[in-house]
Amino acid sequence: MTRLEVLAPDGIGEVRAGDDLAALLTALTTLEDGDVVLVTSKVVAKAEGRVVPGTREDALAGETARVVARRGPTTIVRTHHGLTLAAAGIDASNVAAGHVVLLPEDPDASARRLRERLAALTGRTVAVVVTDTAGRAWRHGQTDLAVGAAGLQVMEEYAGRRDHHGNDLVVTAPAVADELAGAAELVQGKLGGRPFAVVRGRADLVLPAEDHGPGAVALVREEDQDMFGFGAREAVVRALTADPADRGGFGAPAPRDDLAEAVGLVTGVRPTEEGDGLACAGAAEVLRALAFAHGWEVGPTESGGMTVLLPSGP
Repeated sequence: MTRLEVLAPDGIGEVRAGDDLAALLTALTTLEDGDVVLVTSKVVAKAEGRVVPGTREDALAGETARVVARRGPTTIVRTHHGLTLAAAGIDASNVAAGHVVLLPEDPDASARRLRERLAALTGRTVAVVVTDTAGRAWRHGQTDLAVGAAGLQVMEEYAGRRDHHGNDLVVTAPAVADELAGAAELVQGKLGGRPFAVVRGRADLVLPAEDHGPGAVALVREEDQDMFGFGAREAVVRALTADPADRGGFGAPAPRDDLAEAVGLVTGVRPTEEGDGLACAGAAEVLRALAFAHGWEVGPTESGGMTVLLPSGP
């Protein structure tokens, strides 16, 4: 039998700048080696003095690396941490009126400091996960995920293994840090005043005391691998405006065959190969947008009105 236990102590109270989170937790519960301690990003941010005056709108620009999508009052952005969150994870709940809570500046560093402080107070080897709430692109509702981690194997790699039917596993890699965050939220609750949770039963994921592991940053998909760097509407506008600053949102440059297929689909004429590039017929503005969205560039116009599309330089 496999058993997982999740505990969330009551009685933490309001957290303020400078509070010792490890002392608050250890006053209410006894930790064991192999425990995973989860703490909401909000109380970490409060303890680190990340409460600022103003509104979400006031703080949004400073927390945004790139706008991903806008729908009515909702703005989804990629933060400076690499996270994709509504309103950059800025929180206006459970905070004094006229103030908002920003995410910790470096959630992985916050997790490392808390882990070391817990070890100093208890002598126990535990892992720490800093959690936040996020929506999912294809599903209603929100769930908690890991934005910071220390001392934890954040993903389990199954690639290269075989299932009991003998099938090779190629890309299976459960994001266990996110799964633990979701389990913790079930017992913490949004209105329960329980910012900490302790998960017991997955000591196999906890790393030795001297090893903080890769952190939750290892779960952030690199921009050149992101297939959803912009919302559907935003992608059209960004491709047509072709601002070089927006290139990262379209991911890695596409292979020539992918661009050729797109050009043929849009213009009705399959392009021909021209050295490393493609010679295309069609409106220059359309070809420029297609090239930009695929990570290519518009080259010279040949005689006969054919436009050459070239791979982007390094």
